[in-house]
Amino acid sequence: MSTNARRLLAAMPLHAITATYGEEGLRERFAAEIAPFPDPDRRRLEEALALAARLHAADRREGEPYVNHLLRVAIRIICYYGVTDTDVVCAALLHDAVEDHAGELAAAGGQQAGSQQADGSQAGGRQAALAVLAARYGERVAELVAAVTNPEYAPGRDTREQYREHVAASLENCPWARVIKASDFTDNGAGLIHTTGPRLGQLAAKYAPLVPVLRDLITRPDTPLDAGARERILGQLDRAAERFSAILPPSEELAVP
Repeated sequence: MSTNARRLLAAMPLHAITATYGEEGLRERFAAEIAPFPDPDRRRLEEALALAARLHAADRREGEPYVNHLLRVAIRIICYYGVTDTDVVCAALLHDAVEDHAGELAAAGGQQAGSQQADGSQAGGRQAALAVLAARYGERVAELVAAVTNPEYAPGRDTREQYREHVAASLENCPWARVIKASDFTDNGAGLIHTTGPRLGQLAAKYAPLVPVLRDLITRPDTPLDAGARERILGQLDRAAERFSAILPPSEELAVP
């Protein structure tokens, strides 16, 4: 990539980088964002990205490599939220690893992949995967990933309601996980405008009830963000709510049980 292109990347919105340069551009932007980090921290972040890319290598999201989503979530935390905490950025890169690839992650650590409990759930595999993350990146990274990992939903109950309840409960006492979830939601919710097809309405209905939940969490005094970052996130929540309103029938707009 040329020097001029790299300069342009530094000023481009993340979805514009995605549309113009794809994964290569996002990787270049991430490398530029972590360049000021001390060498051990920078290598740790590069290793976390490499692991995330391997785990999600076959995954696609709206026609793009899934790693693009992970890169945007991590870059946003650094450049727009002003966070340079390596644990938080590592957890951002790996935030879907346990939810989507617990078996592969556990196997990578030499543990039995997909180990099951007596009830047939995959909780054992998830615990093994979290143990691998803790061994490689520390307990705090594993705890942050666990806080933003969705549970297996109970049958017979509305999954969207369970999702909202889980987010509120898991982030209640984990302020740094709120930072990761805010960036993830921005990519999923405010970024929904980049989604097409029948899933658009389904995703809007899933994410819309989270707006008031995240607004409450982000405005709490213990959320570790400065005023500028909070204001930016609140603006993204407003933008997401506007987009949900344009997509959903009036009866479903921001419906919170």
